[in-house]
Amino acid sequence: MKRIAIVIMLSLFAGVMMGGLTPAFAVMEAEKTIDTIIAGVESRYNVPGFTAEFDQESILKAMAVTDTASGRLMVRQPGKMRWEYLVPEPQTIITDGRDLWVFRPEENQVMVGKAPAFFGEGKGAGFLSNIKTVRNSFRISLETANDPELYRLRMVPDKASADLIEVKLDVARKSFDVVRIITVNVYGDETRIELKNVDFTVTPSESLFRFEAPAGADVLQMNP
Repeated sequence: MKRIAIVIMLSLFAGVMMGGLTPAFAVMEAEKTIDTIIAGVESRYNVPGFTAEFDQESILKAMAVTDTASGRLMVRQPGKMRWEYLVPEPQTIITDGRDLWVFRPEENQVMVGKAPAFFGEGKGAGFLSNIKTVRNSFRISLETANDPELYRLRMVPDKASADLIEVKLDVARKSFDVVRIITVNVYGDETRIELKNVDFTVTPSESLFRFEAPAGADVLQMNP
């Protein structure tokens, strides 16, 4: 009888361990993994600047429309970005962290605004120019990535807006490079940006993050 009682007690104890402690342990492990990933990304992007090539896909859900584009990205910490779109038509988006310029050379048109309205709080992949804002501005959870060589982070902004309700970040397990950024707005529209040929050895010149409208350009204000 004693042996039976001991077996029953051990079975009950195992059940408590499986049903009670294991989920808590899993949560702790997930949090540990998230911290490890974020720390790895922060370390990887702890550089004065970098360059990359990008492919972009924009999906308008309600209209079932998908647009694609590609070009070059230049980043200088903190807050400075230059997106040079080459395909399907040339367009350059420049910010020095305060001001924002969008130049369309074929139309000789410049749109001018303030950077926080368009890149603040993670919009437009703005966190790439100050990667430490990820930890401070988002609630982060871990999802299963389609590619076993990647981590996928789901990031919900602390201050959600119609423009941004969710970001998904695909991070290389070995290098902690950010290889894909998916942003979602309140309408379910998605913008997917894939980064490739990232070069952390190059620091783009400060002059690349200022812009003077060319003579005769049509200058438009675009602050919301």
